[in-house]
Amino acid sequence: MIVMAGEFGRTPKVFTFDGAKSKLPGRDHWGMVQSVFFAGGGVKGGQVIGSSDKIGGYPSTDPQTPENMAASIYHALGLPKDITWKDALDRPHNVYHGDPIKGLV
Repeated sequence: MIVMAGEFGRTPKVFTFDGAKSKLPGRDHWGMVQSVFFAGGGVKGGQVIGSSDKIGGYPSTDPQTPENMAASIYHALGLPKDITWKDALDRPHNVYHGDPIKGLV
């Protein structure tokens, strides 16, 4: 499986940077909408899941979380939903903290 993701998207509007050396237009970091690419590992290809609002600023349909992204990877790897890991004191901790993304796996 290949997963390609960034930690942020770009602002929905182009603007010039005040006080910067360059006065060229640009877009700043934006965490509300971003893209993630999944390939292989049993994921369904050719899917677009979710959408942004009309300006590309905020999720509009089917917003996802990092926990759902991780759960999708765990599911593709064949890890059961109830899997846990144990810390140094033998306490169990859940691996999954979200649900696999519907339509992807």
